[in-house]
Amino acid sequence: MKYLILCCALLSVQALFAASTNGDQSTKSYPARGVIEKIAPDLRQATIHHQTIPGYMMEMTMDFNLKNTNEISGISPNDEITFTLVVGQNDEWIENIHRVGRAVETTTNKIIRTSGLSGVMMMPELKSGDLLPDYVLKAEGGSQIHVSDYRGRALAFTFFYTRCPLPDYCPRMNNNFAQARKILLADASAPTNWQFLSISFDPEFDTPDVLKNYADVYRGDDASRWSFASAPTNVLADAAGHLDLMVMRQGNSLSHNLRTVVLDPQGRIYRQFDGNQWTPQELASVMRAAMQEQTGIAQ
Repeated sequence: MKYLILCCALLSVQALFAASTNGDQSTKSYPARGVIEKIAPDLRQATIHHQTIPGYMMEMTMDFNLKNTNEISGISPNDEITFTLVVGQNDEWIENIHRVGRAVETTTNKIIRTSGLSGVMMMPELKSGDLLPDYVLKAEGGSQIHVSDYRGRALAFTFFYTRCPLPDYCPRMNNNFAQARKILLADASAPTNWQFLSISFDPEFDTPDVLKNYADVYRGDDASRWSFASAPTNVLADAAGHLDLMVMRQGNSLSHNLRTVVLDPQGRIYRQFDGNQWTPQELASVMRAAMQEQTGIAQ
């Protein structure tokens, strides 16, 4: 069974890189249909609630990149469109966008951040210097861990789920962690009081065995300074309010935004990265600075 889980984890990651040749870049294209929910002011990203994309992704709501902003001209929220999803090794985008009608608005989506806790939407977002609550998580080994277990170390944590299909969402977060860890481990002059933590918001599927085998795909044989864990719904609801995290459950699928947070050794917010534009080098630099907070050295 463990071997089967490992194979599934490997196949999930490898599927992201399955490709057909298109010029110098390996990509695969998928026809899709959905409804525009939001368009970024710079027209470079659109939030789309799409139907199941056969052979690739279940129905969900995601932010998609646009390379040609002219294609979104004349299209507005609530328009139904057809489009092509193009997936490469490290990113994806949509093209061939065509408006086919208007959609009927619904309110069927269940947002995790509003479930389980009363008034969670009124919780203030944490700012730099604020203490993060001592969340309880389930580690990849099956035991419970607390965020406070990492006190005395700078802690970088991000949110993901193992079934995430888009390469510049969860896989990018984990690849960035892998590269940042490599940078810090290779720096003989860097302090050693640091830790990475990847937190799944899909605990029903991401069991300890699934997490362990998925983690090994990114960590290899060396698990030092990088742990994987899952968060229960009540923790997600609280974290969502404090970190402006969004996780939306749609049937068996999840759509989400991206939040990566660095804590100083006292467990206080040092830096929060929103989205996926940060680099491993940037994270490694912020981690070095956060480590120094223990001794009161200026940033």
